[in-house]
Amino acid sequence: MSEGELIVVAVRLLVPLLIFRYQLTGAILAMLIDAVDVILIELVGLGGFGNHYARLDKGLDSYYYAIEVIVAWRWANPWARWPAVFLFFYRLVGAVLFELTGARALLFVFPNLFENWWIYVVAADRFWPRLRPTSARSVALPMVLLLIPKLAQEYLLHVAEAEPWDWSKKHLLDMS
Repeated sequence: MSEGELIVVAVRLLVPLLIFRYQLTGAILAMLIDAVDVILIELVGLGGFGNHYARLDKGLDSYYYAIEVIVAWRWANPWARWPAVFLFFYRLVGAVLFELTGARALLFVFPNLFENWWIYVVAADRFWPRLRPTSARSVALPMVLLLIPKLAQEYLLHVAEAEPWDWSKKHLLDMS
């Protein structure tokens, strides 16, 4: 492992611990660090990720999702808790199948709706209590609304294999 990789991995291990104390802030920071880790490693300039990046990234993602599901397990509201637990394990099945087969389309079939649901529930609880899930309908509607852009993202990343970090490095950060 390069020094740059060690630094980025350390950040990706430490930042999600904020979720236990500052749920929304910690989750958003963990998600942002995940989104920019490929850019961050180049900014650090102490060596990049090796050929094992995809496996490492999935492991680090699972780590912070596990922290989120531990927090979700403690939620008193079953309309928030049970969908979160189901979505966590649904995505985990997809990630394991992907690792076993290498079939990237599985990540589209098993989209990571867990993370979006989790953030929705925490944000609704904090800022919009009337949007808290309290029935099948108040679970289904936000799920569908969250699923539509998530499927587009999963398709672009895992089926079309778009690399938005390369575009970001070139156009936003001028790192050709």
